[in-house]
Amino acid sequence: MSKYKLFLLRHGEGAWNKENRFCSWVDQKLSENGVTEAQDCGKLLKEQGYKFDIVFTSILSRSIQTAWLVLEAMGLEWVPVVKAWRLNERHYGSLIGLNRAEMALLHGEEKVKLWRRSYDITPPVIDESHPYYHEIYNDRRYTTCDVPIEKLPRAESLKEVLDRLLPYWDSTIVPEIRKERNVLISAHGNSCRALLKHLEGISDEDIASVTLPTGIPVLLELDENLRSVKPRQLLGDQAKIQAAIKKTVPMAVKEWTKQMKLA
Repeated sequence: MSKYKLFLLRHGEGAWNKENRFCSWVDQKLSENGVTEAQDCGKLLKEQGYKFDIVFTSILSRSIQTAWLVLEAMGLEWVPVVKAWRLNERHYGSLIGLNRAEMALLHGEEKVKLWRRSYDITPPVIDESHPYYHEIYNDRRYTTCDVPIEKLPRAESLKEVLDRLLPYWDSTIVPEIRKERNVLISAHGNSCRALLKHLEGISDEDIASVTLPTGIPVLLELDENLRSVKPRQLLGDQAKIQAAIKKTVPMAVKEWTKQMKLA
């Protein structure tokens, strides 16, 4: 039986999303289209009568900006926005800044597929020779984290994203949900996918086929144990949502799933 509602939102499009590059922990604001996506999301949620009591975001600008635009469109600018690095996008290590074609040339198509969509395979770590290393680890936003900068990830699998996200989920977000407050998490494709895996009990294999388009709110209905009791709902025009999913996925989901089963 449904007891709680939770909303997940992958931030609106950024410039690197458009270029199919791994933005990961590089800070970036929304593209013009991403701003529109966030505003449209807020308008949709308002039209459907939803309200929020608290919003959680990562400490990356595209996640925060999306939350602000959604709340503004809903007339809820006063709602608290709580930021945490544990909701950050997956750390793609040395792949940060590359697009799919560049990665395939450097590492081979099959290896890239594994890094992109598998659950527990970690890409090569970032080191000080990487062009974005110092931009990330000299950023003062990380001096306020609950772990020292030297202990922050240098690369992550989706499993490792879930491992660093769950302590924050349990300690900070869950208590707000149990108060029956209306919670929105404005985060990233992989932090949202990791949380979906946990809440919906998705298998390591099947999580490869879960894709969330930018700017589309996802409604989850949870039981008293905070497990999903109904299929997730992607809110909005379903034809547009399916088109956005197809655009987001770099290869056919069925083909990828088939390859994973044969591996």
